[in-house]
Amino acid sequence: MPVAHVLLALVANAAWAFNFIAGKAGVAHFQPLTFTALRFSILLLLLLPWLRTAGASGRLFEVAGLMGIVHFGLTFGGLAVAADVSSVAIASQLYVPMSALLGVWLLGERLDARRIAGIAIAFGGVMLIGFDPVVFQRPLALLMIAVASLVLAWCSVRMRGMPNVGVFTMQAWTALAAVLGLWPLALLAEGDPRPALASADALQWAAPTYSAIGSSLVGHGIVYWLLQRHAVSRVTPLMLLAPVLAIIFGVLLWGDQPSWKLLLGGALTLAGVAVINVRGARRALAKENA
Repeated sequence: MPVAHVLLALVANAAWAFNFIAGKAGVAHFQPLTFTALRFSILLLLLLPWLRTAGASGRLFEVAGLMGIVHFGLTFGGLAVAADVSSVAIASQLYVPMSALLGVWLLGERLDARRIAGIAIAFGGVMLIGFDPVVFQRPLALLMIAVASLVLAWCSVRMRGMPNVGVFTMQAWTALAAVLGLWPLALLAEGDPRPALASADALQWAAPTYSAIGSSLVGHGIVYWLLQRHAVSRVTPLMLLAPVLAIIFGVLLWGDQPSWKLLLGGALTLAGVAVINVRGARRALAKENA
């Protein structure tokens, strides 16, 4: 892969990592469902040209609804409840071992000993994070992120059997589902959002705007561009840097003070994820060269 493309992958990692900071800052002013609905409202406006009915299916609507409403609603809800950013960034990687397990159940895939070990290590790391004093005081945050990861894993597996749908088209339908589902939920659960919207300053408006543009359009757009030019086996391992950068941003920008339990648990989780991803990448590369 050319150096310029590796640098683009670094930009995508940084964009996703900073989204945890933007989300944490956003839910400090807006209620989490309101923030998520606002984020997707901005994204929908930007992606209206990609909201096409061609290729639309029941599975597309299922994935869009689960992603936009459940996954992101729980993710930003978990950020609102959590006392830090680092634990959320690490726990969100649970979707990788969960995807591997769902692949066995739904697609009949097989796991070798190395991937089984990677899954066990990743889950063990998150369990250790749960005993971190900061996380232990607010276990709801870890639970919400775990469920959000499970939903993302389910959607990842379900998307494997979908017809070819472009990344922006998928995001446009996800944004539409989120807008239609989250605004009513926000009104019911959180009340009138107008006072928060009216009192938000430029920096607070920047949080949902960045989350929509930086994370969705820039981050996913770069990865999609790379996947069009390089094998999945070469792109996927590069994305392991995102949670590491999120921890660094959490310490430098949000004041996180990770304990040894969180750092060790994070290292174990990311090591397990690396084993799963790299093993999958090797298999994909072997198929390409066959």
